[in-house]
Amino acid sequence: MSETVEKRRKGAQLTNPKNRWSEQPKGNIITDVSEKHGAIPSVEDDGRQGALKRFSAMWSSLRKGKRDRVKEPELTEPSGMEAAENTTRQHRYASGQYFFEYLVVVSLKKAKDSNTYEPQITYQFPKRDGMARSQKEEEEKTLKAITLFCFPEGINWAPLTEYHSETFSFVLTEIDGSRRNGYCRRLLPGGRGARPPEAYCIISTLACFGLFSKIFDEVEKRRQISMAMIYPFMQKLREAPFPAPGNTVEIKSFIPESGTEIISLTRPLDSWLEHVNFATLFDCLTDQQVLLVFAAAVLERRIVFIADELGTLSQVIHAVAALLYPFTWQHTFISIVPEILIDVVMAPTPYLLGVQKRLLDQVTDQTDLLVVDLSEDKKDPFIVSIGDEGSILPSKLQAEILEALSKRQNASVGEELNRVVSEAFLQFFVKTVGHYASYVKYGRAGERGVFDKRSFYKAIEPKVTRHFVKKFIQTQMFDLFIQEVEQQQPGPQQGVFHKKILEYQEKKKKEKTKKH
Repeated sequence: MSETVEKRRKGAQLTNPKNRWSEQPKGNIITDVSEKHGAIPSVEDDGRQGALKRFSAMWSSLRKGKRDRVKEPELTEPSGMEAAENTTRQHRYASGQYFFEYLVVVSLKKAKDSNTYEPQITYQFPKRDGMARSQKEEEEKTLKAITLFCFPEGINWAPLTEYHSETFSFVLTEIDGSRRNGYCRRLLPGGRGARPPEAYCIISTLACFGLFSKIFDEVEKRRQISMAMIYPFMQKLREAPFPAPGNTVEIKSFIPESGTEIISLTRPLDSWLEHVNFATLFDCLTDQQVLLVFAAAVLERRIVFIADELGTLSQVIHAVAALLYPFTWQHTFISIVPEILIDVVMAPTPYLLGVQKRLLDQVTDQTDLLVVDLSEDKKDPFIVSIGDEGSILPSKLQAEILEALSKRQNASVGEELNRVVSEAFLQFFVKTVGHYASYVKYGRAGERGVFDKRSFYKAIEPKVTRHFVKKFIQTQMFDLFIQEVEQQQPGPQQGVFHKKILEYQEKKKKEKTKKH
């Protein structure tokens, strides 16, 4: 372990941790990390105050950021393609949003009088002109934060002659709870001899990993010809309509010696799963092991995922969060923790973290959490565990999930696999809490509903399921879900979850009728 890291770890020990955890940042993750410390802090900043300030700012900001609940998708999606025909900017795209906000290239530049490298933005599209001073300052902080997440390993790099291209994602969370997704591809730039890798990063409010991976393929192809070829492609992409779920947008792009190409970009039909790839999760863990991770997540415990590959970390952590649908993880969520922010593992509140394996020693000295090794050469995926993960979920429902997951052997990859996996876990919530709507009582018209929590879980049979639900309804994810329901007006609900509830209730009625 390096001296720098050792200093940070020792400086992070608290004599009175309770006071430190309660500190509230005045800005967001981008502001506090970038403004106070820069993209990469100096060695002198690695003492007690530097480590704790970075940690407190990041942890508190991300914790606040989880308030942005994801609305449940409607069963009927708007066409969007008709809207794309409209020539006005407002109706150019089905979602009302651009494909992306930024494309940046982050390069590693060697520091003067040092063998270390600092990530710097060497290309940005679009350039923002005419901004107010405050807007420009915020943009600069955002761009600095991007460099931090594109190269989370820190400053210790060496020139390479070979480098395996990798694609991963991260999330930038603002103090108001809004999120922007960062999609990153790292590769070795063109040239001869040893050289450090560079990163292409797209920042977008849209969550669709597969679609942006395809965009990176096109950017990389043009980069091999000339940087100048990237601009016209990204300009056309920025002006293109963002398709509705299940629809495709076509972009024409000219490449010298190849002529005009038509690039088709299609969104998955299940829009709530378009940022998810369950294949990686089940490649790393068995069905039973995934069930144990799900059990820990559903009770909002502290979970750390360990892997060498950045792409593995980001895909697995997003997949685990997706298993919780229709509920949304409300706490700290960092798919790839930058080395200078590793202190976040000390947080006493729930989190989902992705940590590179070389930092494992800084994670395993923590207790009361689940540390999951995703490496290919692992002996046991659970490096640290509480020990009760296997008994959290009712055994009968565990068996039903495993049976449903076994059907994925016949499913193809991609969307079909995602549907089989999501259906297995969605049915778990249908059977345990799907009756919640009957226990939301409304008064006069216009008044918000009131959820009768005690009567809700008392009505559950058998007792073992009731015992689980009694714990689950204490979580923030369930609490915020119910708060949204209470604010809605009484009447038929819409969405995938509600459709599955109705199907299950109809099935139970038919079974009851047959018995009589």
